[in-house]
Amino acid sequence: MRMSDSKELKEHGLKATVPRLKILELMEDSKVRHFSAEDIYRYLLKSNVELGLATVYRVLTQFESAGIVIRHNFEEGHSVFELAADEHHDHIVCVRCGKVEEFHDDEIEQRQNVIAKKLGFELTDHNLNMYGLCPSCKQDYQ
Repeated sequence: MRMSDSKELKEHGLKATVPRLKILELMEDSKVRHFSAEDIYRYLLKSNVELGLATVYRVLTQFESAGIVIRHNFEEGHSVFELAADEHHDHIVCVRCGKVEEFHDDEIEQRQNVIAKKLGFELTDHNLNMYGLCPSCKQDYQ
């Protein structure tokens, strides 16, 4: 069942308002997985949905508190949001254009567990972000 169903929102303790439903619908239907509040605002305007930027920020903060989205701070002072996923993944971010790719690597996951255990930690969560130049920016840079 889609989260943009009003029943699903209520299960997260949120009323099904038009702004919440529109933002969730956009995030669920888009091929893009990581959105800034400004991205969402622009997409909604293009779709003739009039919501203020402050409303978009407020809804995203509510979604974050409810565990519907995860906030990432890949760049200083710039947050992006993605729908919370059931499966863990890591990110690689282009330092030039901001493109974000998701990936999962079993060897990296195992190595992180080995390191945590070696240091006496029981790993409860982790977040791996790698930074570099995407193929397009790398080509432009050369």
